[in-house]
Amino acid sequence: MQRRSFLKTAALGSAALSSFPFIRSSAVSDTAGFTHKPQQALASTAEVSNLKISKIRYYSAPDYNKPLFNQARGIVVIETNEGIVGVGEGGAKDTIEQCAQMMIGEDPFRIEHIWQNVYRGMFYPPGREKLHALGALEMALWDIKGKALGVPVYELLGGATRDYVECYATGFRPSKATTEEGRAQDCIKAGFRAYRIGPTGGNGDERFDFYENARKTIEYCKKIDAAVGGAGHWAIDLHTRFDTPEALKICSALEDLEPYFVEDIIRSENPGVYRTLRQMTNVPIAVGEQFGDRWDTNELIEDHLIDYTRFTLPNTGGLSEFKKIAAICETHYVGMIPHFTGPLSTAALVHVLGSSSPTRCLMELAGGEAERPAYFNEDYILFREGKLHLNPAPGLGVVFDPKKATFVMEVTENTKFPHPILKSPDGSIHNW
Repeated sequence: MQRRSFLKTAALGSAALSSFPFIRSSAVSDTAGFTHKPQQALASTAEVSNLKISKIRYYSAPDYNKPLFNQARGIVVIETNEGIVGVGEGGAKDTIEQCAQMMIGEDPFRIEHIWQNVYRGMFYPPGREKLHALGALEMALWDIKGKALGVPVYELLGGATRDYVECYATGFRPSKATTEEGRAQDCIKAGFRAYRIGPTGGNGDERFDFYENARKTIEYCKKIDAAVGGAGHWAIDLHTRFDTPEALKICSALEDLEPYFVEDIIRSENPGVYRTLRQMTNVPIAVGEQFGDRWDTNELIEDHLIDYTRFTLPNTGGLSEFKKIAAICETHYVGMIPHFTGPLSTAALVHVLGSSSPTRCLMELAGGEAERPAYFNEDYILFREGKLHLNPAPGLGVVFDPKKATFVMEVTENTKFPHPILKSPDGSIHNW
């Protein structure tokens, strides 16, 4: 770029910042005595904006009859004193309420600071239920920041690193085929990277015969592999239904078929068990949809016990945490195949997967369709030919219509039971 062109661009950038009334733009002096110009002040002062979180509302998706922690169907709306609104997805009423009460009055631009305060701001470390709620609220903070600055979230996270995110489908509703093999073929023809199946049995109240269903599952996989022409165009989720002998029997039989991945081979309470399984099978292993933050995943990734993480939003606690997990995955050559939890979470995943790293990734679309609930604008998610594309609209590109959801509660006051917070000399949150 020529010098004259660069200076013109810089001047436009400075003018653009000053046009946002909620951004502090006056020159400041730091502790070393240096005076910073307006555009540098954002990086040197702890309070980077005049925005304050004034209200947090929580809604549930209409007619959703499952527990809200089961998947991401709760909708959070964070309002600011300047009228900028952010939308997130996930959490249950009680955990959203507890987290939201710790955020009122905070500057929504300080996303990491707020996250650390809520994550560490109680006596006990957060469990996965609280992380789910924190992830929904953090998602809304990124939406606010993108909308306030007039840029999509993926630009704030580093800019695009890929043209689109490949998808796989579990089931394929657009297909008119009457057999699973036919639906699998239609899925691949529609542009999806892979078609995922589950094991036979275990979908009702009948007793689950491990031996019989292991044998039937192997035969089922052979039919699907033949239907799609192999080449990693299919995958299977064992849904933690088998004990070790049958699970390994299935994995051994599938090695020559070369599925894209085999998911949740056995029960997930003990991640360290994959240290043993890794030595006993060569199938690509995918694990993590039932886990939470990066401390749940570091052993699996750093010790190369799995080939793909299934960690997802909002389960990780938010986009920032997901990006950190992506960095760990890139460092250790582990791919990312996040679990589908909800429609807005899927859209948010495109922003973070599309900007974090070139690590191999694949996204799940249940039924082979992008879900477009009536309470969101139709174009919040961009999907075509089996692929999800980055949405260039500001924030997450989402607009929420509260009249088409069910209002549950709102939070306008800070917690009445604050826990002491220990800060380091530099002001960062150290611990409680």
